[in-house]
Amino acid sequence: MDWGMQNRLSQVIKPDGHCFFMPIDHGYFQGPTRCLEKPAETIKPLLPFYDALFVTRGVLRAVVDPANTKPIILRVSGGTSMVGKDLANEEITTSIEEVIRLNASAVGISVFIGSDYEKQTLLNLSRLVNEAEKYAIPVMAVTAVGKELEKRDVRYLGLCCRIAAELGARIVKTYWCKDFDKVVKGCPVPVVMAGGPKCKTEQEVFEFVYDGLQRGAIGINLGRNVWQNPYPVAMAKSLRAIIHENVTVKQAQDIFNEAKSIGAKPQFKE
Repeated sequence: MDWGMQNRLSQVIKPDGHCFFMPIDHGYFQGPTRCLEKPAETIKPLLPFYDALFVTRGVLRAVVDPANTKPIILRVSGGTSMVGKDLANEEITTSIEEVIRLNASAVGISVFIGSDYEKQTLLNLSRLVNEAEKYAIPVMAVTAVGKELEKRDVRYLGLCCRIAAELGARIVKTYWCKDFDKVVKGCPVPVVMAGGPKCKTEQEVFEFVYDGLQRGAIGINLGRNVWQNPYPVAMAKSLRAIIHENVTVKQAQDIFNEAKSIGAKPQFKE
């Protein structure tokens, strides 16, 4: 691995080998998602806890302060919406020149394996890898399932992650599932967990994140389960402790309760 690739990966994956990404790219197919109507206000108190920001070029330019941010993972696929016929019908939306111009540390693209657009999205990934590797920019493949959440089982996700890695993704983002270690063991590149739909309780989030890390994931790419929580800063602080301090679910819940009671102000040192 050349110096540039190592350098960019080190920006998004911390020295302990773990990472906490904040996705705020939901608007590219959902529009003004709840609690993300004003992204600048949403991310401001949360940035201290995250390691990187997963965002589209439009929101990056419009609301992210270039002098006070975290490394950028740029969302570069899209072309569909929640009101369209099929979320899987995506294309690459952003050129490699734009990625370089925006000084992104990595790029992210969705693949929809098993959909009518499987080949199209896998070739999107392949083309992106071909271009990004020329400039030592890591590609994160997102194993998307569209509206068909029942697909999230170990056999399907293991298949998706391995294919994405085979096509050259440097990181794969996928959903947690039962027996998650089988997904990780079958994928030769680092695996990051997605948040998926908002969970009912904080403990439910802490449990799947902790379990996934114990089973080999390097971190999480979690948005709605943080910034749609009534106490988003407390949530971010607790999750960061699981990821970078290896605290238990109970300890994370204690951190959450304490942070919530005192206003959840950022208290860690980078």
